[in-house]
Amino acid sequence: MTDAPLRRLIDLPGVKELEFRAVMKRDFAEPEARAEFPEIDACTTALFGLTADEAEAVERPEGWDDIEVKAAPVQVAAFEAAGWDVTDDKRRPLRVLGHFSGPLWLAVRGVAGSLPFQAETNEPERWVTNLAAEAARFRKR
Repeated sequence: MTDAPLRRLIDLPGVKELEFRAVMKRDFAEPEARAEFPEIDACTTALFGLTADEAEAVERPEGWDDIEVKAAPVQVAAFEAAGWDVTDDKRRPLRVLGHFSGPLWLAVRGVAGSLPFQAETNEPERWVTNLAAEAARFRKR
């Protein structure tokens, strides 16, 4: 993994609102909720180009490890290794992770769907910031 900051799933459009609803109503996080709440599929489609049900139907390449059905802590670690943070602000796995893990894994691995656009950051790389701080300290001497 690089020093680049992790992309946060909860920061993508619509995810925070769905997570809040799952906190308020536990059943919202269950797979059956997708039939009752079309906004879940609308969000996954807008972000990754496919719904969770469509992601389940995608044929997996040979050697696929079924990561999308593994326990949340296993997925959290694997997503971090792939450059994604799928936790909330208290570092707990998102309650709605089950709705997003299939489409996100397929997109991350380039099998189906796509990742949302991420603009280039205007922040300087860490070494530039450290170098500027060192130069300022040197000038003070």
